[in-house]
Amino acid sequence: MALRGDGLLTHDLLPDEKGPQDACGVFGVWAPGEEVAKLTYFGLYALQHRGQESAGIATSNGEQLLVYKDMGLVSQVFDETALNALTGHLAIGHTRYSTTGASTWENAQPTLGATASGTLALGHNGNLTNSAELVDLVAERYGPQRRGELARGNTTDTALITALFAGDPDHTLEATALEVLPRLRGAFSLVFMDEHTLYAARDPQGVRPLVLGRLERGWVVASEIPALDIVGASYVREVEPGEFIAIDSDGLRTQRFAPVERAGCVFEYVYLARPDTTIAGRSVHAARVEMGRRLAAEHPVEADLVIPVPESGTPAAVGYAAASGIPFGQGLTKNAYVGRTFIQPSQTLRQLGIRLKLNPLREVIRGKRLVVVDDSIVRGNTQRALIRMLREAGAAEVHVRISSPPVKWPCFYGIDFATRAELIATGLGVEEIGASLGADSLGYISQEAMIEATEQPASQLCTACFSGHYPIELPPESRLGKQLLEQNELPLGAPEDGLSTLMSTSGGATALEHP
Repeated sequence: MALRGDGLLTHDLLPDEKGPQDACGVFGVWAPGEEVAKLTYFGLYALQHRGQESAGIATSNGEQLLVYKDMGLVSQVFDETALNALTGHLAIGHTRYSTTGASTWENAQPTLGATASGTLALGHNGNLTNSAELVDLVAERYGPQRRGELARGNTTDTALITALFAGDPDHTLEATALEVLPRLRGAFSLVFMDEHTLYAARDPQGVRPLVLGRLERGWVVASEIPALDIVGASYVREVEPGEFIAIDSDGLRTQRFAPVERAGCVFEYVYLARPDTTIAGRSVHAARVEMGRRLAAEHPVEADLVIPVPESGTPAAVGYAAASGIPFGQGLTKNAYVGRTFIQPSQTLRQLGIRLKLNPLREVIRGKRLVVVDDSIVRGNTQRALIRMLREAGAAEVHVRISSPPVKWPCFYGIDFATRAELIATGLGVEEIGASLGADSLGYISQEAMIEATEQPASQLCTACFSGHYPIELPPESRLGKQLLEQNELPLGAPEDGLSTLMSTSGGATALEHP
């Protein structure tokens, strides 16, 4: 097999900077008579912001289930030839950022498993918090030897879900899933399928978004509404927290596997979700503009121009400008084609840092007192480099305003922040952070104002990364961690080399051999 990249995708903005990494994107479609692989491709294209490390699609024609996945962006993984080979009437797709397990081909999704009556393919957005407990459950039910994806080197919590869903030879996939789902803890928005049926499920807290859409000849489930829009599906509703959905030739059926305990991720409103989506009835763009308005009220300053850090800071900057009366302007231009890449920058390019992605419009900012609006600060390296660049371009003053509170705590529900020791807000006050960045002033929105901008009850939001209050109970620290399943001492034994068990078909179309 010719290797198509090592999977070590990097940020060209500042290669050593670790910002808030997105969760994953999931998509599923049941639509006889449609080109479901191409619908899934475009759905994933709309969800590319949620994960850029790997992408995959599984399809079924009712008799055979095929999967094609690889490292890279959706547009890098798939071409016309690959999509034309993926025929059928239902499909699921996944675009990944690794929040559990390393960024490797073995950990790409959809995952596969053999069920009592066929094949399972599964995609997962989120992060489980009781993976160690589930490892024990897999070992208890199916023995200490790794099976399926776990045997092939997959070290994700998704592989554990797959093992539990696929392992029961005496029950249908649907019955097994309904028995297992209440035992999962943490964040999970799932799409999965066998040869005939599309399934979706969402954790009782509804941490990550999941929506249902209608096609003329079928149904769609996706992480966000823009993925419905791009394939021409009309929005029906959210998949409810604790809800299980099945779609087949008999139509759509739904049942609840757990009571609702809503705790949606507030950071979806701040940064993760696309601005053109809606979560829990609230426009994300409108929420971000309102965060900017409230930020202006809480942290006013005399200035000449409000500029965003594109693109994530733009809606809040619009709101800040409108509320403050300070003109809005584009003081930074962004290279849209510099994002994630397999190519490591040279040392010379590393020294240029932020200029690889952002460049100042000198004639706009020269001599001006600037308000620079961004969505969050994690380590602070990006903002520090940006402020230095703006001063070199002639800015008279640089006042930084942030449309979220200080990030002080790690996320265990599907966002990969830097460690707590690396977070600039750990142990430093706001003035100290501002001085460290080189800003003339620094202001963060209050947690109360941020929540009010979402128009959601505070009791129905997860603010753990800001407040340290985790709505889903966490196990002891020794039973948490991104590399938990990579430990050889687990009761499942050591994983094998995943590639050695696969046939040398590009994309792994024959990745499943029934155990």
